[in-house]
Amino acid sequence: MTATRPDPAGESFADLLGGRRAALDATLSPLAFGIGFVAGGRSIGWGVGAAIAVTVVLGIWRLLRGDKLGAVLLGLLGVVVAALIALRTGRPEAFFLIRIATNAASALAWAVSIVLRWPLLGVVVGGVLGQRGTWRRDPALLRAYSRASWVWVAQYVVRLAVWLPLAWVGQVEALTVTTIALTWPLVAACLAVSWYVMRRSLPEGHPGLRHPVINTAPAGV
Repeated sequence: MTATRPDPAGESFADLLGGRRAALDATLSPLAFGIGFVAGGRSIGWGVGAAIAVTVVLGIWRLLRGDKLGAVLLGLLGVVVAALIALRTGRPEAFFLIRIATNAASALAWAVSIVLRWPLLGVVVGGVLGQRGTWRRDPALLRAYSRASWVWVAQYVVRLAVWLPLAWVGQVEALTVTTIALTWPLVAACLAVSWYVMRRSLPEGHPGLRHPVINTAPAGV
């Protein structure tokens, strides 16, 4: 079966969600921490200082580009809390614990959303497109979003499978490298693969993401 594009305009999830830029921003603070940690002779203080400094500079740059203050402050808060955990415990690998915890929570939330037939990919993209819950009344879209959402679950599980053992043995340098490798590149791959799954899941002739085919029957996967 040859499926149509999920959107006639040729948009992709990367276009709609802006995932690549957000993922690229997310790599800078752990990279700065790792560099500062090594350059300072394996000093947690140097590491957290570098991470906070880079995050502040990035926040100022984003504000100048018109980003919302709340989003910038939230990003800074996450780095500050991670820094405090590392300083408080005296364990540099603890800087990465918040990132590990959020990925575990995300994997669980995405999996549960699919089981409940409210796949988060549909919720997010439907929100961006201003559709609220109308996409759920299209059985083909609901099925496609559910299948594509499993790609996102896999993304979080892959990170956890790599990061948890490294954090357990305190491999800070390896955590830094794998955080970079499993953030922007993995998000880009996830966006592309989930988009492909959407394309393959929609039946031929379906009008696309922006045009749900409303069905009055109860939603089902």
